[in-house]
Amino acid sequence: MKISTLYGRLHCATASRGRRTRAAAQAPRARYAGWSRGLRSALLASALLLLPTPSIAQTPELVFLSNITATSRDAVPLTTVEEQTAAALDALGEQLRAHGLGYDDVVAMNVFLRDSRHFQAMNGVYRGYFATDPPTRATVEADLTDRDALVQISAVATPDETEVVLPPGLQSPALPYSWGIRAGDVLFIAGATSRDPETYQPVRGDVQTQTRRVFGNIGMVLEAAGMDYGDLVACKVFLDDVRLWGDMNTAYREFVTAEDPPARAAVRGGLMNPDFLVEIQCVAERSEERRVVLREGQRRGRSPLSPAIATGERVWLSGMLARGEDAEAEARNTLASLGGTLEAAGLGFGDVVDVWVYLTDVRDADTVLEVLAEMVPEGVATTVVGLPLVGRLGVEIQMTAVVR
Repeated sequence: MKISTLYGRLHCATASRGRRTRAAAQAPRARYAGWSRGLRSALLASALLLLPTPSIAQTPELVFLSNITATSRDAVPLTTVEEQTAAALDALGEQLRAHGLGYDDVVAMNVFLRDSRHFQAMNGVYRGYFATDPPTRATVEADLTDRDALVQISAVATPDETEVVLPPGLQSPALPYSWGIRAGDVLFIAGATSRDPETYQPVRGDVQTQTRRVFGNIGMVLEAAGMDYGDLVACKVFLDDVRLWGDMNTAYREFVTAEDPPARAAVRGGLMNPDFLVEIQCVAERSEERRVVLREGQRRGRSPLSPAIATGERVWLSGMLARGEDAEAEARNTLASLGGTLEAAGLGFGDVVDVWVYLTDVRDADTVLEVLAEMVPEGVATTVVGLPLVGRLGVEIQMTAVVR
C-alpha cells in the first residue's frame, strides 16, 4: 500500500484504551488548577462515587496523526474515492495500533477531499469505520499534496477516557460525526455549519446570519460539556469565499471574549453543502491558568483572535503569516513570528506537537516543509493542505505546543 503519513504525539502513549461515555447535559465539575497531585487523586476518587458518569482525567494525553493518504494497495493503483478512503482509514488504524489505540479512541478528524462531489461516497465508507459514537469532524474541499490522492485525513486520538457530548435541543447529525467529544478538560467540537438545531436543516442567509447560527450551535455543545465561549482556545474557520472574511469577523467577535479570544486560522475551504458560507471547527479547554501570549513589544491586532492562548498544559497558536519575496521567505518569516510567540510562552519549537500548513498554492509544499524541517523536530504531526489564504500571501502556519 502506498501511504503518505506524517505523525506525532503528545507525551508517550500507553497501551490502555480510552472508554467513551455519553454526556447529554452539564455534569458537576471541580477545578484542580494549582492543587497537589495527591489531592487531585483523592478528589477524583471521591468524584467516582458521586458522579453518574465515569470521571475523566483532567489532562488528557493527545496523539496527533496527519496527512494520511493511500493511492495504491499491493502495487495496484486505487482510483476511486471509496477505495482510497478505505485504504487511508486502514492506514490510520495501523498508526493507531502502533500507539496502543483503536478507532474508538479518535476524538477529532479532518477530511480533505479533492472534489466535494465525492462527499457522499466517502461517507459511505467512513461509516463502516465509525459506526457508533464517531469522532468530531470537519470536511472541506482542498488541493492535496499527493497528486494522486482523492482524500486526505488528519486525526487526534487519546488513550484516556472520553465522553460524547449530546446537547439537549440540538438534533443529532445525520452524518457520521459527533457534535462534541470531551477528554478531561479538553473539548473537541465538530466543524459547525448553519443548521437549525431542531431540524438539522440549513439556515440560509448572509455570512453574518450563518456565523451567528454556527456559534449558537457551538454554544449548545459547550454548555452540554459544562463550558462556555470563554473556554474556546483554538478555531479553524473555513470560508466559501475569502471576500466574506470581514463580515464573518463582525459576527464572530460577538461570541468570543474580547480580552482573550481563541487562537484562530481562517482560510478558504470548499464546503460540502452549497447552502453554507462558513464552517467553524473549535477546541475548548477549561483552565484557571488561561492567558494570552504576546511577543515582546507585540500589540493586539484588530481581528478577534489572540496570537496564542496558554492554558498551563498547552499553548494553542493562531495561524500566522508574514511577507516575503517567495514561499520560502514567507515560511521563514512566519516561523520567526511563531518562534517569538513560543519563546514568550517559555517554550520552543521542540515543544511543538502539531503543525498545520495552509497554502494558497499547494505546489509550494516541498519548499515550506524543507524550511519547517530546519526548525521543528522530525516526527511532529504536520498537516499540509492547499486552502487559499485571506489576502495576498501564500503561506500560513498554525501550531500547538505542550508544556512538558
